[in-house]
Amino acid sequence: MRPAVRYAAGVGLAVVAAVLWAVGMTVLQPLTEPVGPWSETLPGNNTYWARDLRFLAILAVAAGLVLAGGGRRDAAVPAVLLAGGWLAVDVAVDRADPYGAGATVALAVAGCLAVAATATLVRRPARAAPDRPVLAGTACVAAVLVLVATLIESPTDREPELDPAALATAGLLLALTVAGALAAAPASPSPGTRRPDGSPLPVTAERRRRYAVAAGIAVVGLVGLVLVRAVEPGHRLTPAAALGTVLLAGVTLLAWDWPDGRPTWWRHGLATLVAAVLPVGLMVAVAVVTGMLRLAAPLTALAGNSPINSADSDVLLSLSGLLAGLGTALLLARPATLGQAPTPPEPPLRASAERR
Repeated sequence: MRPAVRYAAGVGLAVVAAVLWAVGMTVLQPLTEPVGPWSETLPGNNTYWARDLRFLAILAVAAGLVLAGGGRRDAAVPAVLLAGGWLAVDVAVDRADPYGAGATVALAVAGCLAVAATATLVRRPARAAPDRPVLAGTACVAAVLVLVATLIESPTDREPELDPAALATAGLLLALTVAGALAAAPASPSPGTRRPDGSPLPVTAERRRRYAVAAGIAVVGLVGLVLVRAVEPGHRLTPAAALGTVLLAGVTLLAWDWPDGRPTWWRHGLATLVAAVLPVGLMVAVAVVTGMLRLAAPLTALAGNSPINSADSDVLLSLSGLLAGLGTALLLARPATLGQAPTPPEPPLRASAERR
């Protein structure tokens, strides 16, 4: 993927995520805050589903900016710092209870400006050689977060806005998955590249196949999203896990090296087995631990929302997905799995020569 295309795609997806966050705050969040005396009745599991969708949108902003900067550290750091600050702003804005079209526009504009300001910091790193392991890891995290978005539920599941909001967020994360994996692919001649004699250098067959694989993953992913959301609530874990397995296997197909122009299928088979077990296992484990520790309860209190009743759990599914995605990326996005040998540090030969 050419640097200009990668930069434009990353910034564009981050802008879409900022708009989704604004809609989630002013349109969806009020739906999750029932009004009334809560001395006897308190909210239950998944009441604040809009908060998880907003947090997923914030993570998508960071992923888009990491993609725009080519995964390099001097681009990833501003993106991560922006996401951390955005989460703090989210809690403060949630406490203010904004609603209405005017508030939606104001928050969307503010979010887009924040994305634009950070995008200027990652523009120069985007022109340098991309960091393939970071880009592949970002794609892995986005793929696992797709699972979270498809699994979002509410206590009643009667809100007509829930399914469209979950599908929009999952679709955005799917786009980041495909774009990140494609950007992590080994470099190959770009359209319009010229030979030394001035004649055009055609796109390689391998590159065409990678683009075909990317298109196939996008189509299968979109169909899978709709099918998973069509399953009754409470029965979506198995089909969502299958969709996640397909997406992560697709990430390895796009991002890993192809010796002799063809995938090494046994390696991708092992990656598929890892993708089928590890993400869901990590998500469940993290959700149980964070639920026991009640890590989301302080955020609920700071946002001025009613606490979850003691019989249920205040769980951040977005946090579970993030940690599960990072754990999966440690196995599927290492330089060794990509076909890259880690670059050893250069020995201080010059210093030794000077001493002599």
